This record gives sequence, structure tokens and C-alpha cells, in this order.
Amino acid sequence: MAQCVSRVQLSVICRHLLDRDVGSKSDPLCVLLQDVGGCWAELDRTERIKNCQDPEFSKKLLVDYYFEKVQKLRFGVYDIDNKSAELSDDDFLGGMECTLGQIVSSSVFTQPLELKEGKPAGKGTITITAEEIKDTRVVNLEIEARNLDKKVKCSDHDSDGSHDLIGVFETNLTQLQKALDGCPVEFECINPEKKQKKKSYKNSGVISIKSCKIETDYSFLDYVMGGCQINFTVGIDFTGSNGDPKSPDSLHYISPDGINEYLIAIWSVGSVVQDYDTDKLFPAFGFGAQVPPSWQVSHEFALNFNPNNPYCQGIQGIVDAYRQILPQIRLYGPTNFSPIINHVARFAAHSAQQRTASQYFVLLIITDGEITDLDQTRQAIVNASKLPMSIIIVGVGEADFKAMEFLDGDSGVLKSLTGEPAARDIVQFVPFRQFRNAPREALSQVVLAEVPKQLVSYYKLQGWPPMKLPEIKKM
Repeated sequence: MAQCVSRVQLSVICRHLLDRDVGSKSDPLCVLLQDVGGCWAELDRTERIKNCQDPEFSKKLLVDYYFEKVQKLRFGVYDIDNKSAELSDDDFLGGMECTLGQIVSSSVFTQPLELKEGKPAGKGTITITAEEIKDTRVVNLEIEARNLDKKVKCSDHDSDGSHDLIGVFETNLTQLQKALDGCPVEFECINPEKKQKKKSYKNSGVISIKSCKIETDYSFLDYVMGGCQINFTVGIDFTGSNGDPKSPDSLHYISPDGINEYLIAIWSVGSVVQDYDTDKLFPAFGFGAQVPPSWQVSHEFALNFNPNNPYCQGIQGIVDAYRQILPQIRLYGPTNFSPIINHVARFAAHSAQQRTASQYFVLLIITDGEITDLDQTRQAIVNASKLPMSIIIVGVGEADFKAMEFLDGDSGVLKSLTGEPAARDIVQFVPFRQFRNAPREALSQVVLAEVPKQLVSYYKLQGWPPMKLPEIKKM
């Protein structure tokens, strides 16, 4: 199950609302609903503002935020003329639907209000801004001790917790902050039992706080709200082991209902990530096929056959390019990952040279078999671990995916052939077969769960704070 990344509060401003009252202006209130299993459920609502067509609501709307889920929201604005909590007898002034991802990835999210789909609510608009609810302060201490009582040896440490107390002391952050480099603050370590038994007892040692620094611990949303774009790239396995796409036994066979495991993986992951990319242009590549007109095997060909512009418009564009290319290529082999990984890594490396937290790259590789270029792939991943980049591998079909699990950092630190360790864990592998009978969103929740901490870990290693957003002005 997805774990909540954070809790956010949404501020709502409306402009040019319809006037439904006679002799006065509307008394608006905004309601927030969320799609829960296909049904709209109310999450929160603002206060009512009397006689106002341009309300700036004071009450913030609260919602739990999950990166790895598509969270569909609906905002409804009503003219409230009674004390009842029911809205059925109140005039509807307009509404708007979006995702929470669209809101948090925008500095200011403004949309026109509609009375129903395709019918504008006059000139009415709604503006949503998001703020994460958190305390970003982290205290870093440098501590040393001297003259501590001798109690137990390291080998005497008991797992049941029966350790001997040396001593304790109490303080507060104000006192700790007095510690500066070269000017430590010291505290006597007191053992209460010894102090009570021995009149000559002074202390059981001295604890010295050499430095105390309060630093900001930036979150995933800090970077996203600061303008960091998540660039999404897809790599699709077109090796012969997938089977003839015309045969129902093939993993590339598109069923009568228009899907296969490749398409489901693209939709599941892409539908989440697309909210964090402003232009919605996604490069998509194939590997392991013979490509016209030369019919040479390629491990890095654009799905749209345009190497100079491999971008597809939205997730639907990737799906359309995939469908169109299937009858035009010959599935072949081998299964090489490194060319596509290195391709995305080049863009990530160029972005890293800017030394700002502006772009992060997520590569989705969908494959049916074992990796042929495992050594080269290991080296490519180790190199990419130093860049603003994450790799998601979804294994389709029934193949043995032990090599994929080896690449996933959960099984230990990945090393190159030369013994160089990965700077951080950037690979997440998931076999699709575990999700065949699960809801569609379950796959994305698992494969994307690690991306937020991977993004944060990269920028923390670099020491790069989020970019600053322009100040939001009242409209």
C-alpha cells in the first residue's frame, strides 16, 4: 500500500463568481471532494463568505498527498443561503476537476469554473495553491564525552536491553545552541542511584556539545513546489522472446479490449508522472528489434521513428506510437539495457551541470526477459547513481527475473565490474505478474514508491536546496 508522503493544505481564491442572489451578491463556500473508488467523497470545505463574488477563503482545505497515486479532486463552489450542511438545495456557482499532482507541481494553479462539462460558469475562475504541513528543522549535534564510568565492554551488550546506565543529563535547545565551533557547552553526566548513595559523588563523566546547528531538511514536495520537473522516459523490449505480436500468445499482442501488459505498465506509471512535467512531452524508445529501412538491430530507436525528436505528446502519444510501430518492426534480440540507460543519463548529466534542483529523470524499462549486457548495465547504473535519475524496471511475462532483482538496491549495494559501488539506490524492479489480479493503480503505487526519497537523496548529496518560487500575489 502507498504510504502518505505528506499532508498538504490548499488555499482557494475565486474570481468573477456568478451572482445568484436577488438584491445582494452570492454567499460562496468551496467544497473539496476526492475520487474514492469511483465515487466522490467530501474531504473538507471552506467557510462561507457573505456577499462576495471574488472570495479569498481563509480556511485551508486539508488532504493527504501520495506521489505514487493519481489523486483526483473536485472543487465545487456553492451559494449558501441557509444553515443546513446539505448542498442539494444551494445554488451551484461552478466547479473544477484536477489531480493533486497538478496542483502541487504548479506554483499557482488556476482554472475556469464550469457549471457542467463544456459549459463555463460565466467568467468565474478558481485558483489553488498548496503548502506542505511540516517542520523542516533538523538539529545536528557534534558530541564527545570524557571520564565516563567504566561499565560494560562492547561484547557485554545484551539484546534484551539489560544494559548498565552510566548517567543522564537534561537540557534544552536554547542551551545547546550556545555551542559554537571551538567553544563547546559541557554537561555533567549524573547517575541518580550513585548520587543518592555516595555523598562524595560528583558525576559519571562529562558530555561536551562541540557544535549545534539547526538546518533545513527539505522534502520531496519542497523540490516539486520549487519548480523541479520530473522528466519521464519509456524503454520497451522488442526482443524475439516476446513472441509474434500477431499471435495471442505474444506479450505484445493487443487484446480485443485494446490492452496488454506493456500498455498497462505505461499507463499505470505514466499517468502519475505526467503531472510533474509541464510540457507533457515524453521520449519513448524501443530496443532489441530490427528497424526499417536497414533492418539493423537497434537498442535505442525512437518509437516514432524520429531520432531527432523522439518525444511523444502525453502518455496517449506513447501508446499511439507503440501501437503504430508494432507491425513495422521485426522482433529480434538480444536484450540490452545499457544503451537506453546511458541515453537518459546523458540528459541527466547535462542537467546536473546547471547545479540547480530543476530537473529529475525517471526511466521506465518494460522487459520480458533476462538482461544480455548485464555487466554494461551494472556500470551504466553505477554511473547514473551519481546523477538526478531513477530507473524503474517492470518485468512482464513469466521469465526468470533474478538478474533484475540483483540490480535493485534492496538486495544490497550494486557494484560495477571494477568494484565501484553505486552512490545511491536508484533502481526499483517489480514483476508484473504480481499485479495481474490487483487494481490498476497498485502497480504504480509499488514501482513509484521509492522515487520521492531517491530524488531527495540526490539533491541532499549535492547540497542543492529547492529553487525559489516567485512570490504568490493576491489576484
